[in-house]
Amino acid sequence: MRGFVIRWLVSAIALAITAWIIKGIEIHGIFSLLIATLVLGILNAIIRPILLILTLPINILSLGIFTFVINAIMLKITASVVEGFEIHGFWAAFVGAIFMSIISTLLTYFVSDRGKFEIIVVRK
Repeated sequence: MRGFVIRWLVSAIALAITAWIIKGIEIHGIFSLLIATLVLGILNAIIRPILLILTLPINILSLGIFTFVINAIMLKITASVVEGFEIHGFWAAFVGAIFMSIISTLLTYFVSDRGKFEIIVVRK
């Protein structure tokens, strides 16, 4: 349960930073941010795998770039469901999906499931 909450908060921070950077994404309040992150996580767990399988040929031809289009669609669906979370246009969702992927990857790299900040050192 604690790992879920930590991943949820990391995703919320990533979404907040993305909304701060991208002009076409707006979040009106912390409650909307947390609900949008929760809805996005549920959509990514249920609908995204189905879309990835259905669009597999396009994804293979584009060398995986089409995954960002699917992530943008997930963001747009989330914005249509959650009040207080708005995305103005497909390109804002597309660029937001790229930024959110990068930011959440970086944050996940530095935060462990135990809630402590870690810097992983690789030694040869």
